[in-house]
Amino acid sequence: MRAFILAGGFATRLWPLTEKRAKPLLPLAGKPLIDHLLGQLSADLPAECPERSRRITVSINAAFAPSFEHWKLEGKHAGVEILVEQSRKDTEKLGALGAVAQWITQRNITDDVLLLTGDNYFGFSIVDFLKQYTPGTPLIAAHDLGDLSRAQGFGTIIPSPDGKHVATFEEKPAHPKSSLVSTGLSILPAAHLPVVVEYAKAKPDNVGGIFEEFLRRGIPVEFRAFKEPWFDIGSFEAYLEATRVLVGNRVLLEQGATCPETETEGSVVLGNHSIVRHSTLRNVILFEHCTVEDCVLTDCILDDHCALKGIDLSKQMLREGTVLRRD
Repeated sequence: MRAFILAGGFATRLWPLTEKRAKPLLPLAGKPLIDHLLGQLSADLPAECPERSRRITVSINAAFAPSFEHWKLEGKHAGVEILVEQSRKDTEKLGALGAVAQWITQRNITDDVLLLTGDNYFGFSIVDFLKQYTPGTPLIAAHDLGDLSRAQGFGTIIPSPDGKHVATFEEKPAHPKSSLVSTGLSILPAAHLPVVVEYAKAKPDNVGGIFEEFLRRGIPVEFRAFKEPWFDIGSFEAYLEATRVLVGNRVLLEQGATCPETETEGSVVLGNHSIVRHSTLRNVILFEHCTVEDCVLTDCILDDHCALKGIDLSKQMLREGTVLRRD
């Protein structure tokens, strides 16, 4: 089986954090989001296994290629293949399914494909998911949001009576009939990859629609529902929520970070060499090399090298290098 991670989006809803950084490279609870994923993908192979990383391809856009190359070197992911799509803005993209189809065609992929979206956090075991795969049958990892209105932004699954097969799949329906949604993790069997390539020619942006197409052609699709935490880090609110669940009610200090004489509440993450003094922080994420003094910050995210003094902020994302001072 080959793993293909979609990481080519421009994530405009998380600007300015994603102006220069791909969403899968955003830090989450102490390490890049994509590292949580890769740790799971390698969990079923011994560390010395030469195939540990070679079976993983990450599809990115040209705009973020330098940051991914830096990530590879810093994180020792040399064996992971980085596939660069030659697009520098959203209007030039192949589309998610288009990128998958191009890779299948150009690399002559004849193995089953584990397809993942690189901006998701999977709290359940991907290894357990793989063990539940019926060879030759497409499989979707699902999660019940428990809220029909929230399901509008996802591919929704209406189960068959057996609780194993998908009766109906609807990609981002205006009026969801189910709160059971696809998590962006699935298996595409080798036998059905020609269908993926063909469908992508007409619908290159509709990666979830491939399951609608499978069903339309009479190809059975299975799902496995997981109850463990799962997050689609698609917005400011989702990013903070994922951090609150993973970090809990504590302070996470990375290398060289300190927060003397500071009151904290909820989840607080200080990236490498960030320093906070005489402040109050409530659900705050600081990236690297930030300095905060005499501030009150609530539900805020600060990019690298931000410097704040005497500032009261709530529900803000600050661009890299932002300087705000009130003496």
